[in-house]
Amino acid sequence: MFTERTSVGLDVHARSVAAAAIDGVTGELVQARLTTSFEHIESWIRDLAGPVAVAYEAGPTGFGLYRHLSAAGFRCEVVAPSKLPKPAGDRVKTDAKDAIHLARLLRLDEVTSVAIPTVEREAARDLVRAREDCRADLMRARHRLSKLLLRYGIVYYGGNAWTGKHDIWLRREALPQLTTRATRLTFDADYDAVLTRKAQRDRLDAAIDELAAESEFTAVVRRLGCLRGIGTLTGLALAVEVGDWHRFNGRTIGSFVGLVPTEHSSGGSRSQGPITKTGNRHLRRLLVEAAWHHRPAYRVGKTMRDRWDLAPAAARARGDEGNRRLHARWLTFTDRKKKPTVADVAIARELAGWCWSLAVLE
Repeated sequence: MFTERTSVGLDVHARSVAAAAIDGVTGELVQARLTTSFEHIESWIRDLAGPVAVAYEAGPTGFGLYRHLSAAGFRCEVVAPSKLPKPAGDRVKTDAKDAIHLARLLRLDEVTSVAIPTVEREAARDLVRAREDCRADLMRARHRLSKLLLRYGIVYYGGNAWTGKHDIWLRREALPQLTTRATRLTFDADYDAVLTRKAQRDRLDAAIDELAAESEFTAVVRRLGCLRGIGTLTGLALAVEVGDWHRFNGRTIGSFVGLVPTEHSSGGSRSQGPITKTGNRHLRRLLVEAAWHHRPAYRVGKTMRDRWDLAPAAARARGDEGNRRLHARWLTFTDRKKKPTVADVAIARELAGWCWSLAVLE
């Protein structure tokens, strides 16, 4: 229940902040255009009739303003934009109107706040996302190089690409087949981009391994590693992206990552469609990729035993149970002639539940 006298809505942008405050006693509306300086915003709020509560939408400006206002003694809510009710038929949108709308919703207690990460968790999340961006950049650089060669009819037939053998082929066989100087320069630029991104990825992998070994996320990462398909990188990404696992249960974690089907039901009819794809896209991709590892027959190899040695006995038993269950589900979907992609998404949704059970395991 809203208990403060004044509710403040802030529409925060990179270079300006639109502010609106509603006094619950007098009904007065105060509006202002502020700079992005935290001190300037705090000073303006202090001039209002207290106590004061503040709300602004989550976005690219991060959580610095939240931390500053909370340290100054104000209740601050960072609101999920997708959960904000929008007035029907309103076709005029301005920063000032958005700030007033936020202030009114805050007073009515109709806002849904996002989970605020700690500074350490936010830094770890940035590291994991930097690695994800590097992976995508490396893939694009490799595609540019391979398609350059393809345009000149140069194709590699020696096995899997982007191995040590393939790298030797690129330098010793593919490059000499390019006859013009301009094409060679293009090859050098694309090849250099591949090597640069690969070295960058390796450095980030080393930093992630170090963080996963000695940090507040170590215990969760080791428990999650008891499941097939979840190594150090995926485990740390799950840990830092979800944060507080106790916000969910085995059923709701699937909807958080957008792996539940859409639904339109009315009366006695029920219609379900493709998955919602809401929430954290990075988290969803990792779970879908990890689910493919449960398709082959389940055998406990050296890699899995090494991960189990780092986890407590209860996590090992839970992980073994989850691995057997998920492989059995794959066999069930195969027997029912389900498309592998459809089956994989269903396995990923259940895998999210097993990850939750291991993360909250004491």
